[in-house]
Amino acid sequence: MIPNKLKGLWAAGKPTINGWCSIGNPFTAEIMAAQGFDSITIDMQHGALDYSNLLPMFQAMRASGAVLMARVPWLEPGIIMKALDAGAYGIICPMVNSAEESARFVSYLRYPPLGQRSFGPTRVSFAAGPNYATEANDNMLAFAMIETAEGMANLDAIAATPGLDGIYVGPADLTLSLTQGRLAPGFDREEPEMIAALQTIVATCKKHGIRAALHCGTPDYAARAIGWGFDMTTVGGDSRFLAAAAAAAVTGFRKLTDGATAKTEKGGY
Repeated sequence: MIPNKLKGLWAAGKPTINGWCSIGNPFTAEIMAAQGFDSITIDMQHGALDYSNLLPMFQAMRASGAVLMARVPWLEPGIIMKALDAGAYGIICPMVNSAEESARFVSYLRYPPLGQRSFGPTRVSFAAGPNYATEANDNMLAFAMIETAEGMANLDAIAATPGLDGIYVGPADLTLSLTQGRLAPGFDREEPEMIAALQTIVATCKKHGIRAALHCGTPDYAARAIGWGFDMTTVGGDSRFLAAAAAAAVTGFRKLTDGATAKTEKGGY
């Protein structure tokens, strides 16, 4: 089968950038995938989409060569296996809070004897090329999300899960949980306690030989995270990029035309 490019990049010591799709539309996904991201993740948890959107979005992005992944809604075997069968090369699972949950998550991504994934690769057997059944276990990526105080308390045990490929940090929920709502949710944390938590996650991942990934809001913060030791960063996403570009265009227009309007009202040209 076509090998997972992320594994090759990480093995070569290169950090990767992940794109994020939360709009359920193949054309939007195709545009995102054409921008040069190493991987693209479709957000089935909070995104405005479901499985009926996921599969055609994967089809639209296939030609880009980006590694395609999905964040599933929850730790539930059915949707994890369907996302894999649709073409996902990696799964990000939210709210993993214990070693037992991490082990169950990993088992859903692997065929026997390494797990309990059911065989029926509907689309991915065509998209991934030949020998999928024998090579899939080595190419699928399992990312457990750490985003609660309970998850942080069990971080070492979670990271030690056999077959887990990495930890994906959700900074918004993690901030809410660790500070008990004292700090508002959001990306790109500057509070010393949150930076310390992120660096603890990186160190724990390095200790257990797995990858660390972080959801970021800006390229500058993503670069800082790579400097701390993160292997993959997500920078923004389709809905945020659309909003930011639209807002910039409107702001620019208002700024340039307000002065002209004022002159016209005074009789100027």
